[in-house]
Amino acid sequence: MADTVEAPPVDVGPAATPGPRGRRRPLWFAMTGVGVSAVLAVVLFVGVGTGSGPADVAPGINPSSANLLQLDVFGPGGGAPAPNFTLTDQHGATVSLSAFRGKSVVLSFNDDRCADICTLLAQDVVVADRDLGAAAAHVVFLSVNVNPYFPGVASVRFWSDQHGLGHLHNWVFTTGAPAALEAVWKRYGVEVELNPSTKSVVHSTELFFIGLTGRQLAIGSFGTASADTPIFAHTLAQMANDDLPRSEQVHVGGPSAVPPNQSPAAIGARAPSFSLPVLGAPGRSFESSSLGGHYSVLNFWSSTCTACVRELPNIEQAYRALGTKVRFVGIDVANNPSAAAGFAHRLGVTYPLVSDRSGRVASTYQVPALPFTAILSPKGKLETLHPGALTTEQLEYIVENLDPALRSS
Repeated sequence: MADTVEAPPVDVGPAATPGPRGRRRPLWFAMTGVGVSAVLAVVLFVGVGTGSGPADVAPGINPSSANLLQLDVFGPGGGAPAPNFTLTDQHGATVSLSAFRGKSVVLSFNDDRCADICTLLAQDVVVADRDLGAAAAHVVFLSVNVNPYFPGVASVRFWSDQHGLGHLHNWVFTTGAPAALEAVWKRYGVEVELNPSTKSVVHSTELFFIGLTGRQLAIGSFGTASADTPIFAHTLAQMANDDLPRSEQVHVGGPSAVPPNQSPAAIGARAPSFSLPVLGAPGRSFESSSLGGHYSVLNFWSSTCTACVRELPNIEQAYRALGTKVRFVGIDVANNPSAAAGFAHRLGVTYPLVSDRSGRVASTYQVPALPFTAILSPKGKLETLHPGALTTEQLEYIVENLDPALRSS
């Protein structure tokens, strides 16, 4: 790792004001340890209260999408000016928040050693940038490092590249001397807890939407809902787009959140039931009704899907950590069942597998591409819908955050 980069003196201005209704943001505690080959995370959820009533809506944001971001919107004209700061970006350049006046800014605070929650947000930013199209030139995704143990430019650059953000011209991941970073956290009310003995970091997950004049327009948060990538990313992009002059606004791509009563595969809806043959044992069937009473992970995959091949060992590792508390079912889509069973066996998969050879169940769950993961509540409702591969750390984070009792020892 690079040596600590000494950033210029930090200018943070006045403290950030709380949300419009004085809500405290939820804390998604992610403790990242270092010094191991794969960075492991232990995630705790602490309910600190999100106020009464539903999340605020904004132009272009429906109530379901607003709830996904736990959105608090300031009144017309925005709230107080966002505290300014000057740090160093992932390319070694000095940057200040004030330099982005005239642009729509989405400000986050991320750990440059994180392997779970922050990486989910990284996926959202990549998709949000794509959804913005031409408007992306007028939007900045700005982030501040919350890990003072790895404050070097090389660390934030490596993390950005590792998680698909390196090619985005409007992604700015800033870092600096630990004291300078801490000053920014405090001004924005971001809670960061440090453990020097393990070099672990615990941080809250606010998102600040900052307008063209530098005023705070809204506050949201990222957490488990970040795994619902298309919807979460669309809402990020829509919030940024709404603040632009009409001449710069676009029709934002991607889907909005759908109310549970309008789709059988919407977040909060009852998961579609199914009965499928057990993979490798066509005389036996698996009934989704047997999942009741437990959180359940449904992973749609195929042996012809390259990303699935990489993901299956990660799903298996999460199953071995959580399998006694959480149900896991792998749903093979459109494969020859015997070939798929042999393939899974060679990869060492031991959780239950079923065959959706016709793709009917995948269609019912509105699976856009493979791999795809759906997480169900004990009452059979859809909690999370994630397109694309998940790492072990990401999957464990999502599941454990649904219920602290699920946290692996």
